[in-house]
Amino acid sequence: MIKQIGVLLVSTSLLASCVGSKKHKALESDYTVLNNKYTQLQEDLKRCEDDRTKLGSSVSNLENLNTNLKQRVANLAEQMDDAKSTNTQVLSNLKDLSVISEKQAESISKSLDKLKEKDAYIQDLQSAMAYKDSLNMALVLNLKGALRDVNDQDINIQVEKGVVFISISDKLLFESGRYDITSKAKTILGKVATVLNNQPNIEFMVEGHTDNVAIKGGALKDNWDLSVLRATSVVRTLQNDFGIKPSRMTAGGRSQYAPIASNDNASGRASNRRTRIVILPELDQFYQLLEPNRTADKPAK
Repeated sequence: MIKQIGVLLVSTSLLASCVGSKKHKALESDYTVLNNKYTQLQEDLKRCEDDRTKLGSSVSNLENLNTNLKQRVANLAEQMDDAKSTNTQVLSNLKDLSVISEKQAESISKSLDKLKEKDAYIQDLQSAMAYKDSLNMALVLNLKGALRDVNDQDINIQVEKGVVFISISDKLLFESGRYDITSKAKTILGKVATVLNNQPNIEFMVEGHTDNVAIKGGALKDNWDLSVLRATSVVRTLQNDFGIKPSRMTAGGRSQYAPIASNDNASGRASNRRTRIVILPELDQFYQLLEPNRTADKPAK
């Protein structure tokens, strides 16, 4: 009987030890998972702080640019006032010396007024262009912020001559030789669409580009077909999946005829296979600015 009780006690001890060991291992596993999550959160927090610092610096640069532009406008206005005072004084002196007649002086005065109007008009255009450049800079910063987790070599965002270009490598959007959007592509296009939807007045063009490798067989005739169908696939996805109005978009194919690198090697061909989103300038604003001045310059009938 005593022997049986001893065996029972030993068995109970071993069972308790086994259960305790399993619980300990489970706790260790939970701790490892939580510790990994904590490390990831710390990395995400640091990345967010870095992005906030960069955006703060960009905002500061924009504010400084705006301040400098205002100062330049003020300086130009002061120069115009000085020129006006000088011209008035010169006309007065010329009349006093009887070098020109009063009618001639009046004609010269009108010509000077027209010159001042043109100068003011040029200043308005320069201010409008500077404002547009500031908006483009803000748009680029927003796009780069939205796509910060994408390899820089696969997406290129830049401004040329007042136009914003977003160039996306074909490997992020399509499988080789195909024009169907991949699931990974929708994630990337969704990030771009979020920025574009926040600027509802912006219109843009989606361009498909290929390398010069000929297409053999299948439904596609050539690279013209492939580039156009890829562009329309992107446009259709932006419209159907992300709610961008179709009236804001234009789709076009450039085939192999607008390369950015040599097609003589694999690296160059990879660079040429891309989809480019071109943010079109808002020309209506400039036309509205030009129209009143065009009317003013028309001779009276």
